[in-house]
Amino acid sequence: MSVEQILKAAQGRVDEAEVCISTGSSLSADLKQRQIEIGSLSEGSGLVIRVITDGQIGISSTNTMDTWEQCLDAAVASARFSDRVDWKGLPKPAAIDHNPLAYDSAVQARPEILTNLISRMLSGADSHPDAVVTGGSVSISCATHTIANSTGLFYEAPETNVTVSLEMIAGQSTGFEYDTSWRLDAINPEHVGEKAAFFAASGQEGEEISTGSYDVVLSPTALSHLLEATVIPALSGRNVHTGRSFFAGKNGQKVMDEHVSLIDDPFDSRGIGNCPWDGEGMPVQKTSFVDHGILSSFAYDLKTAYRYGEHPTGHAVRSGMGGAPGIGHHNLILTADTIDVMGDNAVYIHDLIGAHTANPMSGDFSVELSNPFHINGGDLDKPIRTGMLSGNVFDLLSQIDGCSKETRTMGSLILPSVRCSQVSIVGRG
Repeated sequence: MSVEQILKAAQGRVDEAEVCISTGSSLSADLKQRQIEIGSLSEGSGLVIRVITDGQIGISSTNTMDTWEQCLDAAVASARFSDRVDWKGLPKPAAIDHNPLAYDSAVQARPEILTNLISRMLSGADSHPDAVVTGGSVSISCATHTIANSTGLFYEAPETNVTVSLEMIAGQSTGFEYDTSWRLDAINPEHVGEKAAFFAASGQEGEEISTGSYDVVLSPTALSHLLEATVIPALSGRNVHTGRSFFAGKNGQKVMDEHVSLIDDPFDSRGIGNCPWDGEGMPVQKTSFVDHGILSSFAYDLKTAYRYGEHPTGHAVRSGMGGAPGIGHHNLILTADTIDVMGDNAVYIHDLIGAHTANPMSGDFSVELSNPFHINGGDLDKPIRTGMLSGNVFDLLSQIDGCSKETRTMGSLILPSVRCSQVSIVGRG
């Protein structure tokens, strides 16, 4: 089986065909307390075939390459039952830089690399003896992605990923931290262990907080949950045109604080979504969704853009080995005026529980605080036992006082900590 063989077999049966192949290996270990409970080495591949005939799109996938003919037959058959789109063609080859943007040759699925990361992470956890490791994980993966279509486009890129995480407990207080990067030297397992231990050890004997309005500092972790539940779906062109987005009809209007921008930059080396092309072979570009508070763009894949008469923006993404293309982003970055977010007293919120329950249409949310602290004198002071953060995400993004200089990569997000004024916290005291 080869890409050329599949495209040749599709010729004459359909107007256009697209083939995506992913192959890779992954080495991972799950910890139970301080010992490896499960270790696994896996290798896999995935094939996705998409065909277009008279504006009807069919798609099928398999993880068994020998069954590519059946996969092609299934894609052709499924096209007959799909809605017709004013299809304007798959992308043609473009003059783009083919150098891999998320690949590190030092990342290899080797046991000594994995055990070294675990050892360093546990060393960091020893910084707070009161806290005990309950679990964690380390994974190292290497993959190659190929996309080709009947216009002559043929792109291939390798990628790597390293992820470490640790869970700890001290009394009734828990702590969790993780890190991920495509570069081995960008991973800091000692920091992950130290932070997980800190939140577990320092969160003991937390005090209740009274219901009221507070200045708050949201960590990148907490902020990422709110954005993923509300803002990111609202940027999808499909949701905008079907009336399922808070941003529908607001292009060109002020939707956030005038100092806040949301930018998708697929070339930012801090991110893990770097690639010169998207999941359909479209060249990618830096896109400003919100420019100093003004809504300026939405995300489109080919199908959605053609359906609604818009220009494709290179925001098709695929998940997993056999993922179909869908609307997403590459490295979404939030920026605002840089300030000392810890300089004045406030409530620091490390994480949130239940952010997925936020209303994606209105932005209303009510979520439980995880690892909250009072900020006093520029440092985390007394822990807070529990509480609920409530409000509206879009209002929250309109009352950002500023953000930290430091950022964290949270999956496909690159975020700072942000400070917001007068946010409602419901206490249980």
